[in-house]
Amino acid sequence: MDSPDALTHSLHLLLNADADLLRIVGRSLSVSLTATALATVLGMSAGAWLGIRSLGRWRWVLPLLNTLLALPSVVVGLLIFLLLSRSGPLGHLGWLYSFEAMVMAQTVLLLPLVMALTRQWIHQADVAWGEQWVSWGAGPGLRCLLLVWETRWSLLTVVITAFGRAVSEVGAVMIVGGNIDGFTRVMTTAIALETSKGDVPLALALGAVLLSVVLVLHLLLAALTRRVTNSAATVPTGAWS
Repeated sequence: MDSPDALTHSLHLLLNADADLLRIVGRSLSVSLTATALATVLGMSAGAWLGIRSLGRWRWVLPLLNTLLALPSVVVGLLIFLLLSRSGPLGHLGWLYSFEAMVMAQTVLLLPLVMALTRQWIHQADVAWGEQWVSWGAGPGLRCLLLVWETRWSLLTVVITAFGRAVSEVGAVMIVGGNIDGFTRVMTTAIALETSKGDVPLALALGAVLLSVVLVLHLLLAALTRRVTNSAATVPTGAWS
């Protein structure tokens, strides 16, 4: 199919809300939103705990987190595949090539990112206000909650960043989901498959939707970053030194 025809056909799919297109987009957003929610709850809890602690013998955690930030998604997919395969330790769950497997893979992929960024924001806020709250009698739990509230806009950028990583990821969900039509096919895996099959219009339509999602996330991040910068400007300089 010629490029102009492919573009015209892809536009037709978008304007007419093609059923296959909507199904793939919906599944992709469902997987990524679920994984982001799980990674947010688990990763922010662990990251906040690390942020208020003097690490001491736990200092090795930071280099480990930084290393895991660069962990390839295909490696995560392979590890989850081995866990969920019939002979693996979690094989009895029967999750391989399922929605749950894709969520599990993306959650594992996002956890280091959420933990590292949360720890950074909480630690910076703790340097600014932590000692003052301790002097008022706030224990570790209350102090952690107060720091989370004070950095809520910064932490929201962490959530958006994590979702952007999840929705654009292809390797892990391809391995553990199997890219099964009608069940585990998401935007990124569908684009790869349809392009290889020569169905360029559907791949272009999915690519346009994915780019739109990324653009919206970028605009949200830019707006939140400005808000965080303005909020930080109200804090005395010495508090952040």
